[in-house]
Amino acid sequence: MKENVASTTVFILLLFLNTSLLNGQSAPGKPEISKCRSPEKETFTCWWKPGTDGGLPTNYTLIYHKEGETLTHECPDYKTSGPNSCYFSKKHTSIWKMYIITVNATNQMGSSSSDPLYVDVTYIVEPDPPVNLTLEIKQPEDRKPYLWMKWFPPTLVDVRSGWLTLQYEIRLKPEKAAEWETHFAGQQTQFKILSLYPGQKYLVQVRCKPDHGYWSEWSPESSIQIPSESTMRDTTMWIFVAVLSTVICLTIVWAVALKGYSMVTCIFPPVPGPKIKGFDTHLLEADP
Repeated sequence: MKENVASTTVFILLLFLNTSLLNGQSAPGKPEISKCRSPEKETFTCWWKPGTDGGLPTNYTLIYHKEGETLTHECPDYKTSGPNSCYFSKKHTSIWKMYIITVNATNQMGSSSSDPLYVDVTYIVEPDPPVNLTLEIKQPEDRKPYLWMKWFPPTLVDVRSGWLTLQYEIRLKPEKAAEWETHFAGQQTQFKILSLYPGQKYLVQVRCKPDHGYWSEWSPESSIQIPSESTMRDTTMWIFVAVLSTVICLTIVWAVALKGYSMVTCIFPPVPGPKIKGFDTHLLEADP
């Protein structure tokens, strides 16, 4: 009797398995953890690529534990960083601790797990791009004009306390050029470029990198028009004319102020008062 029940059970399971296979249903494929990134060494996010779903609704869970600990945890936040991701807030982030992370995929036909990923938050820092890139043409006297640029660190990064130190890189090119010209700026947030093609419109971008970690994405393109040589000559000439005119005007004003009274007297002599013949002016004097 028991043998018949066992045979029936096996038959039903095989029938169910064959039916599922005929319908294209199977256990999920192996997921893959694609990347973990921290923008400021205080939080981080891990993303994964799902495998095949086996034709069935599939649930994904991220499981992790810290090196030296036996307690296992599930992802604290599946929403903040979007689909197929896990976000670790400051509360769940530890520096100089190795995280062992695995993603599990499960459906009605079975489950599969990704290869484990070992993550130290200190070494996965990839900051956001620098912000507020501004460009300006400087034209010092008796020297060629140059491009002066400045920017600010990413908003999320705390550089004032020294928690994170950033280095910067700039790239620029004429608008229609194919290749970028790259300059390393170190830790400074301003830079100047001397060799420019007059009359060209330049595109400029900047990015940053921590001591341990990866380069950020490039900032959005900023552009500036470099004056042509004729425009620069005209500008210099007009500056010279303006200065010369100012000097001449000041000289004239100074001369007029110095000889003002005599010149006015010469140009506009005083008009004598009326005199009546035989009239004694002493009569107008008051009696003592």
